[in-house]
Amino acid sequence: MLFTVVLATGCGQANSQVDPSVHIGPDGQDIRCTKDSLYVERGRYISGSDQKERDFAYRISAQSLATTPEEALDIETRLRQQRWFDFEPEAGNQRLAAFCISRNLVTNTDYQEFVLATGYHQPGITAGNYQEQNMLVHSYQDLRPYFWRGYQFPPGKAQHPVVLVSQKDALAYAAWKSQEDGLEYRLPTADEWEKAARGMDGRYFAWGSEWQEQATNWQKNGPEGTSRVGAYPLSKSPYGVEDMAGNVFEFTSTVYVQDGQERAIMKGCAWDDLPGFCRTAYRHGRPTTYRHILFGFRLVSDSKR
Repeated sequence: MLFTVVLATGCGQANSQVDPSVHIGPDGQDIRCTKDSLYVERGRYISGSDQKERDFAYRISAQSLATTPEEALDIETRLRQQRWFDFEPEAGNQRLAAFCISRNLVTNTDYQEFVLATGYHQPGITAGNYQEQNMLVHSYQDLRPYFWRGYQFPPGKAQHPVVLVSQKDALAYAAWKSQEDGLEYRLPTADEWEKAARGMDGRYFAWGSEWQEQATNWQKNGPEGTSRVGAYPLSKSPYGVEDMAGNVFEFTSTVYVQDGQERAIMKGCAWDDLPGFCRTAYRHGRPTTYRHILFGFRLVSDSKR
């Protein structure tokens, strides 16, 4: 949880495993979507949140921690003082071009192919660098179950999302994958991610606008760590995209500069988060260099025929 309540194929060759078919969207746009990606049509969608939704986010987050109504009110007051949801863009219509988005997060197995093929450094972070990030909700000891050794991911985590990678690492993976598959992969923008998660109707969560405790891997429903991609069917978006709430935050390509430091907009929520953070409108920024067990990524493409 990112807060505290104060209480192997040859490089450059087209991968034969890629479905070469061209997806002709219902809007007439032709985009090459692989068998592992899903088509999101061009057009408008409702983005951001209004005050009603933000009030809802504070309320359900507090209720998830409380054992009595009085305690819930006290926790909600403290959450509001920390202003976690106050900086979301106001609800409105955004118009986007069509794109394809990966059904699943990039897994450890996926990322291993990349590091073995290229010699790129494996996921991880030193104790010193972790301290410098000053994002110590989890101790360095908590990171150890996610460390790779000898280019081998941790046992039992083959189909878990790769973590302990930065935005730069994600971009390097996208560039390699583009060469492998003969497509143009990239990170989604924050708006593309949000549309892929919520569809066009402005729903609060991938599954609708009511919180469902069993829908995703969050603080009170999960293994206290990452989970296998696609393990929570209710977190599937209207387009069929998996894990659009819970498991890990996701890097996007949307960046801004704050205090001289480039930050990436993160979307989604992580396995240790509260319900309000799992809404499709929620976003926050983290330095593009940060690596954490709460951060992963997926890819999009918009290659034309």
